[in-house]
Amino acid sequence: MTQIDRRAAAALALLGPLAIAAGVRAQPGTAAAPARAAAGKKTVGVILYPDFEVLDVFGPVEMWAYAPDLRIVLIAEAAGSVRSAQGVSALAEFGFANAPAMDIMMVPGGNGTRVQLNNAAYIKFLQDTDKTTTLTTSVCTGSALLAKAGLLKGKRATSNKTYFSLAVQQDSSVDWVKKARWVEDGKYITSSGVSAGTDMALGVLARLYGKPAAAQLARTLEYVWNDDSTNDPFAIA
Repeated sequence: MTQIDRRAAAALALLGPLAIAAGVRAQPGTAAAPARAAAGKKTVGVILYPDFEVLDVFGPVEMWAYAPDLRIVLIAEAAGSVRSAQGVSALAEFGFANAPAMDIMMVPGGNGTRVQLNNAAYIKFLQDTDKTTTLTTSVCTGSALLAKAGLLKGKRATSNKTYFSLAVQQDSSVDWVKKARWVEDGKYITSSGVSAGTDMALGVLARLYGKPAAAQLARTLEYVWNDDSTNDPFAIA
């Protein structure tokens, strides 16, 4: 067994029983899971676009992939290869037309955010998908896209600190939090810049399976989890 195999086995041994015990029941304070999840895995959809930020996507995916009752799919406006801001590409298995129903939606940030703010098809897809999600999440400037879609009105949220004004410009009714690693408000979970998405993803696992399970997974993967969402070394005034 390779080191990676041993690491995965340890993580699955931890999360497996918790996933079975949790079933489709949400933790206190969370929305109930959609009925469609009762027969199988909950679907996590990551909504790609050209020039997305690699770590925004694959930091969270690395963490969520160890939860045995989560199915992760990559989605873009059109199925196929999607080039990231770093030049490497990811394969979107589904386009908007045939995307599966999602329990959890995640919107990444990246250099392509500004283009998507003016892409009516992308914004409408977020609006339509959000109607049936249990959790709607974002990393970095992905929160600007959620705000543009009108999904964060009256909510607390955060974004990449360097491009914070971009998010604010999309909806001034949002309570934009300048000091936060990630922010939870009901089913909406938004994280700060890039690496904060991995901390947020573990926060989601903590919400689903309990904090000890998320903390153990982080240790198993040799990741130093900033488990305090208010501990933000990159806060702005």
